[in-house]
Amino acid sequence: MTRPNGEPSDEAIKIPDVLPVLPLKDTVVFPYIILPLSVGRDKSVFAVDRALAESRVILLVAQRDPALDNPGTEELYPIGTAAVIMRMLKLPDGRIRILVQGLSRARIHHLSQTEPYLQAKIEPIEEPRLPADGTLEVEALLRSVKESLDRAVGLGKGISPEVMVIAANLDDPGRLADLAASNLDLKPTEAQSVLETIDPIDRLHRVSEMVAREIQVLTMQQEISSQARGEMDRSQREYYLRQQLKAIQQELGEGEELSEEVAGYRKLAADRKMPDEAKEELERQIRRLERSHPESAETQIIRTYLDWLSALPWETVSTDNLDLDHAQKVLDEDHFDLEKIKERILEYLAVRKLKSDTRGPILCFVGPPGVGKTSLGRSIARAMGRKFVRISLGGVRDEAEVRGHRRTYVGALPGRIVQAIRQSGTSNPVFVLDEIDKIGADYRGDPSSALLEVLDPEQNFSFVDHYLGVSYDLSRVMFIATANLLEPIQPAFLDRMEVIRLSGYTEEEKLRIARLHLIPKQMRENGITDEHIDLTDEGVKAVITGYTREAGLRNLERELAAVCRKVAVQVARGATERIVIDAAKVEELLGARKHFSEELLGRDRIGVATGLAWTAVGGDLLFIEVVAVPGKGQMLMTGHLGDVMKESAQAALSYARVYAGTHGVAADFFSTHDIHVHVPAGSIPKDGPSAGITIGTAVLSVLTQRPVNRRVAMTGEITLRGDVLPIGGLKEKLLAAL
Repeated sequence: MTRPNGEPSDEAIKIPDVLPVLPLKDTVVFPYIILPLSVGRDKSVFAVDRALAESRVILLVAQRDPALDNPGTEELYPIGTAAVIMRMLKLPDGRIRILVQGLSRARIHHLSQTEPYLQAKIEPIEEPRLPADGTLEVEALLRSVKESLDRAVGLGKGISPEVMVIAANLDDPGRLADLAASNLDLKPTEAQSVLETIDPIDRLHRVSEMVAREIQVLTMQQEISSQARGEMDRSQREYYLRQQLKAIQQELGEGEELSEEVAGYRKLAADRKMPDEAKEELERQIRRLERSHPESAETQIIRTYLDWLSALPWETVSTDNLDLDHAQKVLDEDHFDLEKIKERILEYLAVRKLKSDTRGPILCFVGPPGVGKTSLGRSIARAMGRKFVRISLGGVRDEAEVRGHRRTYVGALPGRIVQAIRQSGTSNPVFVLDEIDKIGADYRGDPSSALLEVLDPEQNFSFVDHYLGVSYDLSRVMFIATANLLEPIQPAFLDRMEVIRLSGYTEEEKLRIARLHLIPKQMRENGITDEHIDLTDEGVKAVITGYTREAGLRNLERELAAVCRKVAVQVARGATERIVIDAAKVEELLGARKHFSEELLGRDRIGVATGLAWTAVGGDLLFIEVVAVPGKGQMLMTGHLGDVMKESAQAALSYARVYAGTHGVAADFFSTHDIHVHVPAGSIPKDGPSAGITIGTAVLSVLTQRPVNRRVAMTGEITLRGDVLPIGGLKEKLLAAL
């Protein structure tokens, strides 16, 4: 802080033409200002001693580069301040402290001496004299600067009351400018520019701008200080309360448990291999836990999150078994036939063996229920030596089920994808997404949109679960989706997956699978052996044809389990003879047959034709009934038929009308009769074009009054020219015909 003083008498203190020079670092002294200085350089100490020995006047001049210890003429500013040394104090370390008062500005002509101290030839600078009464501009400027200084003090500027009193009584613009400049936090270059401004009005204008800038800085500083003080008050209050809480917890023995828990999480963070993003989030949450109360709800939320984040297998992978012979053996052991799928898995293993960083395929198994889609995924995992996880997507309508809930919700948890990955314990399991065709959507979002990211190899390396908030790499996971129908699956899904169709099993295939897998399994589960039961091929076929009608094997396994249980009852009651299971014994154990061949229900009839249909559970027989009744030439269709099937029936009727004449049908027959087409089982929806040939045959049967051989089943879309187009679902339809 500089101190002002009254005007020194120019007559009392004469300024010599040659003065010792005291270079100053980062300091500018103004006339009439009293300022303490610390002197340590040898040349500077000599200069002070010389000045005290002579006139006590010394030239104070700032140096351009504060880092220089021995400045010359070029390194000193040309204008400094001639000052009188009022007091001097020698310090024990050789330095001295002096108290100086500025007298007048002075210009350096040249340095007359550089050793043992600097000495310069100078010329005192006299300020221009202003009129005694002044001008309005000067008066306005003086008032403005004084008011600005008052405002600066009000904003917290550290200017002493004595200085403010002197400033209020000053009418000399030059003196006021020097006084204000000496009490502002100016850079050395700015202070030097004020010192070198000789004209007092110009100087006061310059200082006025500096005071205005200082007010802006003080205003901003006050705002920042107010904010910081508020934060500090809150922080200090929180710290004080936490210290009290810590002391209370120590008394109650609660703090040690939390400290041990935090230490455990820190050890996990240090030991567990995880990406930098996840590790940073783990550290951040550990710090939050450290600051939390052990019994608060927030602490429990943080604990749950840390448990999930630290338990995920970020870098844990299962080593793939790339032995193709082993994989072939495992797949053959678990599943009969399915050669196309087995070949695809072996292809992947072969490529993986040759190129280790290849991405896993995303397969989609489409087929009827019970044909082994899900169990095939388990066999693939066993063949590859990977973990197996499965989630069912049937009926899932909430996006959060896939991507997780945000932690702001009460009871939030990660989505099913992350939960299954944690359950597997590795980051490269075989992951089955079951029933992907039955996924739904409602007001809570569309889960299928979230699954698009999971099943896209270009995106799933950075899958972000809403709960975790950090990305997780799913690119090493082998995803397998299963579906009964292809039509409900979104095209965007199909574009990302390799679709493999699984057809239903024939009677012979079911018999083979029952012998190899189902019967041994049910015998083990029901505690019977070959000594207790003899399941003949006749008996197994009786179960297949009379008690199950499906493309898959689930009902067959249930009926075989029922047979084994009933045999187990007899064995438990003391039966000693081996029980032979033939067709008659099956009916005795399981009751009357549930399914009969349709051809046994009647004879060949006019207007009734046998068709073949494909359903989600396999193939089925479809009987088309047509009658002609008196009417106006209309066509009636019943049986819960879809639009496509109705159009196919129209095409079949048009074909029949064109060729009716060649079969001896009267020309006015269609104008006097209505044609009624009915497909039995009216409660079951039916659709598709492949019933066209069957409807056309039934219509021609009515027109010609010739019965149709019911043992001949047909399928295919008929055109107006009478052509039959290719069909789909051939295997299922053939199985239905058998």
